[in-house]
Amino acid sequence: MDTSKVILCGANSYEQKYYYNEKFAKIPESIQEELHIICVLFTEEVGGAFMIGFDEDGSVMLITDANEDDILYDEIGAGLLVKEVQKRKSELFESLEMFYKTFIDT
Repeated sequence: MDTSKVILCGANSYEQKYYYNEKFAKIPESIQEELHIICVLFTEEVGGAFMIGFDEDGSVMLITDANEDDILYDEIGAGLLVKEVQKRKSELFESLEMFYKTFIDT
């Protein structure tokens, strides 16, 4: 399995859509809902797109991106919010890493 980059979920403020990777359907519903809330609130606050995924080592990645012409996207705010989310949700992300390494990356 190519694990260079696997996206778990993400939200896009431009299309107002949320994506959840069905490979992770075994994650409890309450965790899936929490991930949904994190992604949507992130994009509502700073704009652009926000994704939670895994790198080739199975570590959680928080990715934020925006269209070049998006003058409303707050790049500095996005960076600060990523750090805040990492800190606030560190236990959740550690659990997701364990889940990924145990059930997905085999």
